[in-house]
Amino acid sequence: MTTEWVLTLSCPDRPGIVHAVAGVLAEHGGNITESQQFGDPASGLFFMRVQVEVQVDAEAGREALTAALSPVAERFGMTWQLDVVGRRLRTLVLVSKAPHCLVDLLYRERYQGMPVEVVGVVGNHPDLEDMAAFYGKPFHHVPVTKDTKARAEDRLRELVAELDVELVVLARYMQILSDELCRDLAGQVINIHHSFLPSFKGARPYAQAHDRGVKLIGATSHYVTGDLDEGPIIEQDVERVDHSRAVADLVAIGEDVERRTLARAVRWHAEHRVLLDGHRTVVFR
Repeated sequence: MTTEWVLTLSCPDRPGIVHAVAGVLAEHGGNITESQQFGDPASGLFFMRVQVEVQVDAEAGREALTAALSPVAERFGMTWQLDVVGRRLRTLVLVSKAPHCLVDLLYRERYQGMPVEVVGVVGNHPDLEDMAAFYGKPFHHVPVTKDTKARAEDRLRELVAELDVELVVLARYMQILSDELCRDLAGQVINIHHSFLPSFKGARPYAQAHDRGVKLIGATSHYVTGDLDEGPIIEQDVERVDHSRAVADLVAIGEDVERRTLARAVRWHAEHRVLLDGHRTVVFR
């Protein structure tokens, strides 16, 4: 049986890393099908992503490769991860009232091979329960108010544990996660928002943008940290607009940019193509 693995790693840059990793994989009969690497002169770190086919079943292959790679990882001070190519990450999607990002993710999961398994949808409003049900997804209504925020976040922690969640996606979830929850789920939460910030804050940002005559509509998808909307950026996209566009047009264009930007970020994360480089990301497309 052939299993294809994806290995990602980062470590201080020095000679011999690629040779050492490739040597271990070759010793185990591995056939490298994809390899990308990047050395960051600013941070002094080296990043690598390798896909390799090994003629052994997944369980035995993981044990053998982990045992073989561990001494190399220790020698070079690596942070590393090994997974089966295409394994679907158990994902929890958080929503409020806007449906476009949720619908897009569920469609891509079902029909376009998005490598995630959405194990639940959490809404602080009940509006999208029917949409979750249409795709056969359990919906959890977890209201959030100033007085219930701590209890709501405890419920989110319970769901993450109960459902064995590996990734949380904020699909236009209009609540701010606490610093503590951000730390608990560091590197596991992806957010999407329009890219008008910090210029147009608060309610009706597209109306504010229209009033100022913006020429670009954009979206940013990033990892969530305690610094609001300032986590490491995974993907951004824009569309040009002009004076002829009404506010409703800007909203529709913005929603389209948001859904595709979030989808790319989620797919790249699930395919282990995103590695953290301090406050930045390295994305091997």
